[in-house]
Amino acid sequence: MPESDPHLLGPGFWPTPFTAAEIREASRGGKTIRLLVEHPDGTRTERVNSFSDGDDDGAMLTQWVVGDDAPATARRVTWAELQGHASFPRDRSERSTETIDHPLGRLVCIRFDVRSHPDAAPAIFRFALAFPGMPVLYETPVEGGIERTIVTSIE
Repeated sequence: MPESDPHLLGPGFWPTPFTAAEIREASRGGKTIRLLVEHPDGTRTERVNSFSDGDDDGAMLTQWVVGDDAPATARRVTWAELQGHASFPRDRSERSTETIDHPLGRLVCIRFDVRSHPDAAPAIFRFALAFPGMPVLYETPVEGGIERTIVTSIE
């Protein structure tokens, strides 16, 4: 891919599923993402990410855990920063395409299997082509097993 490809953030990295511009267009008008986190011990947590005050460069991202007394956190994020979260090194990851059945429907996804070192269990990220932004499903190794995070709705 040419260096001018906006999906490619640096040498030795896979192209990202979405450009900063694509994420901006999908999010700048505001959106709320609800996530279900399944912990290895069988418990579940519902989280919410909400975008507001979007402009050409970024937006306010407010996050909270449903039913938790802790206050919501809010910070300004840039579209480029969000794109960077999906930039994975080729030497520690694999990229493929996969179709999954998901709460948002049957989704064609770009899948990344990313290892922190050669013997590590991979973290798996699935980015649905229909929903520019964060992965709609990701599984990360944590102490005690795998933590699974599923986007349950995008409003």
